[in-house]
Amino acid sequence: MFAITSSQATQDVQNSTIDPVTCSVIHGALENITIEMGHKLMRMAHSSIIRESEDFGAAIIDAVGNGLAESSQSTPLQSGPLPGYIRGMHRILAERGETLCPGDVIMHNDPYSGASHVPDVAFIVPIFWNDELVGYSATTAHHLDIGALSPGSCGIVDALDAYAEGLQFKAIKVVEGGRRNDMIWHVLRDNIRSSELVVGDMEAQIAASRIGAARVLDLIAQYDLNTFRAACTTTMDQAERLMRSAIAKLPDGVYHASTAIDGYLDDPERRELPLVVTLTVDGDSLHVDLEGTAPQVSDRPINMPFEGTVDVAIWLTIRSILLDTAVYGHIPVNVGLIRPISISAPLGCIVNPIFPAPTIARFAPGNQLADTVMKALAQAVPKQVSAGIGNLKVVAFSGLTQSVHWVHMEIFEGSYGGRHNMDGMDAVDTLYANTRNNPIEDIESHVPLRVRRYELREQAIGAGTFRGGLGAVREFEFLSDGGVSVEGEGHRYRPWGFDGGDDGWPAEMSVTYQGSEPIELPSKASYMPVKTGTRFTMVGPAGGGYGDPRRRDPQRVMDDVLDGLISRECAAKDFAVVVTDDLTLDEEATAALRAGTSVS
Repeated sequence: MFAITSSQATQDVQNSTIDPVTCSVIHGALENITIEMGHKLMRMAHSSIIRESEDFGAAIIDAVGNGLAESSQSTPLQSGPLPGYIRGMHRILAERGETLCPGDVIMHNDPYSGASHVPDVAFIVPIFWNDELVGYSATTAHHLDIGALSPGSCGIVDALDAYAEGLQFKAIKVVEGGRRNDMIWHVLRDNIRSSELVVGDMEAQIAASRIGAARVLDLIAQYDLNTFRAACTTTMDQAERLMRSAIAKLPDGVYHASTAIDGYLDDPERRELPLVVTLTVDGDSLHVDLEGTAPQVSDRPINMPFEGTVDVAIWLTIRSILLDTAVYGHIPVNVGLIRPISISAPLGCIVNPIFPAPTIARFAPGNQLADTVMKALAQAVPKQVSAGIGNLKVVAFSGLTQSVHWVHMEIFEGSYGGRHNMDGMDAVDTLYANTRNNPIEDIESHVPLRVRRYELREQAIGAGTFRGGLGAVREFEFLSDGGVSVEGEGHRYRPWGFDGGDDGWPAEMSVTYQGSEPIELPSKASYMPVKTGTRFTMVGPAGGGYGDPRRRDPQRVMDDVLDGLISRECAAKDFAVVVTDDLTLDEEATAALRAGTSVS
């Protein structure tokens, strides 16, 4: 059994007295520093996955690995793990007997030492004040190739072990004492496809991390080190009290939920794998136990790093539900929020794997784990959750033009389930993903792909008093020979309906070769070479419904019919709403249908 407890995430610091105004100003400055880091990284990045989709993280972390602030525009699955990157780096450096010096820049991506997965490479700049290490400025981002067995850094769903997933960087000094280690950069360029793109993104990360470090030093110079530390300690304590207060409002008890992931639907030994969550609320603390979850899949990369993916999925979900910004306003994001929460999981299961079990495709099952945590919390706070979410896909399109590789990574949206007094959001990234969609204009101007369809999915809805969000449909056509690989979830199981709502709809995916009919694909597809003219179609899932569909406002059902999202037949069957041939709402017939009577 392996566990994360609050003591692992707490710095032993004497809390100094500081006035609340100064504390707030310093914390606001830290948040603005991370936001500036994020914007600078986006502006300097070469790839669309950072520039447009914002699949990156930026954070300021103290000297022992406590998160102080993170970039609000970044992805939770990128910023959230950064304190774990620091702790993993500390451990590796100590084992090697190495120390940090001013001017160092460390590259790190080890999934068994804090990183989320291999393509999410962090660049860490230690911050020294008068030769004393006072913290770190760090960025992480998803890189479009990391030297894995097939092009792209996602969809490597047939990786046999961690070594097949790409280059591993375990606390490597790419800059030492201000001197660039050119040998490391030569290795990178020689072993990564699209090396100009990837190395350009890495250099942008280093620049953004250095900007963050410089801004922190300016802040310390303005207030002095003791005041800075007192503000950080006080802000962490305040966040802890906020989370403890929210947990204390929950009824004490044990809340259990389970679900399953597709796994590999075309493999009877690696399919339909259970995820089990047991939440125990005890006063102002909460424990999450993952006992009962499926054993690790030692030769397929759907295992999830316990620190870097599993912890972030759980913390993010609890924080979002219990401290909803629509109710609480701005919430300071730092280590204090996670101190009241502990997590345990058996060693050797898919949520706590043993090296060298591969983890590169941890994204989609991790999102399903977050959804299962929400399903358990729904028993305690039914008005604060959504029904089941529709999960995402990550698709790597790639090709080779005159010995030059091109790669495009598409994060294909899911959808949210219905919520108390609100419909689910349509065609968005869910839970810890939170990336933006990639504009068609950007895709078609950079890579040889044509987006032939991009629209909402029709006639598939999670019916409820508040319906689930709709999925999207995207169809890509290859304008030159290339290849594609996919990691995804949600083809086997329908997103769960809540409080009488109907389940949502699963996702679909197909490939159409020239002169052939569409060929259905499972949610995970290893690298497939394709010819010019091949079309690849993704149909997104629909989130679950919330509440009895027969209690939905008939006019809202009518609006969905008029928008072409559902048919008249669907309105009658799923919502008991009668729409006439001339597309008007028949209120009398609707009332009769809902009452179980007929209209003469």
